[in-house]
Amino acid sequence: MKEIFALVDCNNFYASCERAFNPKLEGKPIVVLSNNDGCVVARSNEAKVLGIGMGVPAFEVKNIIEE
Repeated sequence: MKEIFALVDCNNFYASCERAFNPKLEGKPIVVLSNNDGCVVARSNEAKVLGIGMGVPAFEVKNIIEE
């Protein structure tokens, strides 16, 4: 049998996974941080609207949320 490989790209993947495990997060801005430097590696559409970009450090995200 011939092997088949597929590459799948999902929008906001890690943020979407968090919502799948915790539906209370629906409609709220979500960011997922890297484990080595605390920078944003995924964000929900709501977080994008707030201006939170990829690679932004956690302390800057906190400042944006507090505004």
